[in-house]
Amino acid sequence: MVSFDSKAYSKKLLHLISWSHWFTFFNIIAAILLSSVYLINEVSPTTVTGTIYLVTNWLSHMAFLTFITFVLTVFPLTLIFPRTRFIRASASIIFTIVLLLLLLDAFIFNRLGYHINASSNSQIIDLIAQEIQQDRRMFWFSSLILCLLILTFELVVSNYAWKHLKSLQKTVFARYTVFGLVACFFTSHIMHIIADANLNYDILKQDTVLPVSYPTTAKTLLTKYGLFNQADYLERKTSPLSFSKDIPTYPVIEQQCKGVINKQSVFMVLTKNGLTERQMNQFSQRSDAQTINLTHHIDNALFNDAWFNLLYGLPTIYKQGIVEQQSVPPILMQAIKQQGLSTSLAVISQNVQSIDIPWLSQLFDQQHTINNIADFIFSNKLNDMDTGLHVIYFDDEDSYQFEVFMDALLLGQRYRDAKDIIWISSIGNADQISGLSIKPALLLWPEKRERTISHLTSQMDVSSTLTRHWLNCGKTYQPYTNGTSLLKLKKDRVIANTMTNGIMVFNKDKSVLIDQNGNFQSYSRQLQAPISESSDFPLMIDGVHFIKKFSDLAETEQ
Repeated sequence: MVSFDSKAYSKKLLHLISWSHWFTFFNIIAAILLSSVYLINEVSPTTVTGTIYLVTNWLSHMAFLTFITFVLTVFPLTLIFPRTRFIRASASIIFTIVLLLLLLDAFIFNRLGYHINASSNSQIIDLIAQEIQQDRRMFWFSSLILCLLILTFELVVSNYAWKHLKSLQKTVFARYTVFGLVACFFTSHIMHIIADANLNYDILKQDTVLPVSYPTTAKTLLTKYGLFNQADYLERKTSPLSFSKDIPTYPVIEQQCKGVINKQSVFMVLTKNGLTERQMNQFSQRSDAQTINLTHHIDNALFNDAWFNLLYGLPTIYKQGIVEQQSVPPILMQAIKQQGLSTSLAVISQNVQSIDIPWLSQLFDQQHTINNIADFIFSNKLNDMDTGLHVIYFDDEDSYQFEVFMDALLLGQRYRDAKDIIWISSIGNADQISGLSIKPALLLWPEKRERTISHLTSQMDVSSTLTRHWLNCGKTYQPYTNGTSLLKLKKDRVIANTMTNGIMVFNKDKSVLIDQNGNFQSYSRQLQAPISESSDFPLMIDGVHFIKKFSDLAETEQ
């Protein structure tokens, strides 16, 4: 009796295992077909070896992932609880979930540039939420139909393999298919080893296409996204980042904005040193306007580059190309000129030296270099200024004149019928290390509600905010800047900027520097100190998307 039960158990178990192999085989074919979605938005290889690698890696990698899913899930269940109905139902549900995750991952990869991962949960959730908001009914209807179709496929395949198991075991096509997949597996791995040794970019750029694939390098990804020149992939070791394509032509605006209301001016008061907590509290208390406190403001650029970030609202990588385009003014300055408003730049410095930035000087109608702030305050120049944008920069290490000026400016606002908008912040950094720190800023806006913004903000947000809300341009020119309106900011985001030696990417927890050699260095946002952490490629890709926003827009408009 024991011997009979043992034989029956073994026969039943072998029958289930044989069925599960065929069931997995059909799922391998389904996974390969569905994974073709990954290749839709990818640039085709330019060489024969690259094409061969693409095909062999695609077929073998998806087959391997599907087989591993079987080994880790269905096979253990079969050994532990070999009940026919349970195993067949469980296997169908498991592979339905796996194929749905495959499609979801492909969708995320085509939209964000990376696969499902723990470090980018917020970006992935935001993307799905955005799709739901666009058409809630269609999203859920499509998801339900897709789920039912895949589950139906799994049940049909499961039933077919069970009923036709003996006839399937007699076929020979499956053997040749499996042999071909195994050959593709070894071929693709050998080709990748050779490509890695010889830095064959046409093969290495495919490392991130399929899920759970080879670990890639930052340099390969930056080349893929056009921040390194592919022709110089081998030689480019220490050169600064630059676009592999020409910088897009900066636009000249044509549509008229609604204009400034009640002759309200904007004062940008900028300092060489960061604002202290005491100064922030002091200015807030002395102002009658509503205070918008920016507690996580970022300005990682060097001095000359920081002015470009502030006025153009674009990352530093665009600076040289745009400045060379016959000094096309920023959208903000163009809109100001359209309204017939004035612009002025005053540099307060005891050394009596102006800012040596030629393109910056050309943007302003008036320029002043002042030694003693008393001449600027007591001659009523503040009250006599024409409506427009007035930038005052304090170049001294000592903050005495800066604080005296702010007291006079805020006191004068109390006696004005049309109270002005005042932006207060530091600008520029002496070195890269100081660029890691938070630079708190203050925005005084009479008509807006008082609030504290704890989300990440940057200098690139300032011009976007003023263009949209001060000049009343609405969202018309929003795409031409990487900044976001500070008054509409409701969630955290990734912010990035380029430096001479790489890319600096910021999120709410940390900052990451990716140098021109592709090396990662992470820094704690709280401690401003290096931390040991593995390469965060999704964060880097988000940063690259942020930097390329303007160039991608130009490509779509062509």
